[in-house]
Amino acid sequence: MAGIDEAGRGPLAGPVAAAAVILDPGKLPRGLNDSKQLTSGERDRLYDEILLHASAVSVAFASAAEIDQSISARRRFLAMRRALFALSAAPIMCWIDGNDLPPDLRVPPRRSSRAML
Repeated sequence: MAGIDEAGRGPLAGPVAAAAVILDPGKLPRGLNDSKQLTSGERDRLYDEILLHASAVSVAFASAAEIDQSISARRRFLAMRRALFALSAAPIMCWIDGNDLPPDLRVPPRRSSRAML
């Protein structure tokens, strides 16, 4: 299972960034929560723990120019799609933070026969 979230809304505020991560559900970092509910120190600690223990992590961007050229309803999903496809392990499904789900986002085909979370 991959978790995906984005930050930024497009050209007015600069690029959109998205991250995708696969964590072992049996070894979730203590205190993991919505970043807006954490202190900066807690975010820093969790960042280090996630990078240390994650099965796969990726970060991707969509530039303001790309967003300007895309269909407005899907513009913020460009970075999410890129982050998902950049993971070194293909998840079976994804949790996407937010109220809107990308209508055309599909989990990429498995790249190997290894078991995925």
